[in-house]
Amino acid sequence: MMALPLRSGVKFLCCAALALALPAVAPTPATAQAQKKLPYWVAISKDEARMRVGPSMDYPANWIYRRKNLPLKVIEVYPNWRRIEDPDGTKGWMHVRLLKDDRTAIVIGETVALRADPSNSARALYRAEPGVVGRVTDCDDGWCMFDVHGQRGYIPTRNLWGATSE
Repeated sequence: MMALPLRSGVKFLCCAALALALPAVAPTPATAQAQKKLPYWVAISKDEARMRVGPSMDYPANWIYRRKNLPLKVIEVYPNWRRIEDPDGTKGWMHVRLLKDDRTAIVIGETVALRADPSNSARALYRAEPGVVGRVTDCDDGWCMFDVHGQRGYIPTRNLWGATSE
């Protein structure tokens, strides 16, 4: 049996200890969300998510959402729980594992054109009806790039719930 020199063994133990300690200090999605300024936007990450009347599994569910990527507004933070508001104004609590930081939005109001450029005079590429959910990027001057399963175009932020011109 070959013995490792003392320095190599100590170096190995230090590296192993560091590797085990890193996950404990690395930010988790829950801690990353907890550090954001309220309110902020999230999306439902699962095919089914329960909104509860309080921040614990002991509280009853008052809504069951079956719409992955639906945008939600976080209005309060409690360890591993977020008090959220949905597009209809309903408020309740969801566990952080049901939420993701993806920027999504839902079309509100009336049917709206997705345009080639951020301008009302730009060519209309597609039309989106109220209730359509998509990913948003490049929000500026009252417009966001809105992507619905690869069909992309600019849409005014006034027609989106879940998007702001930041």
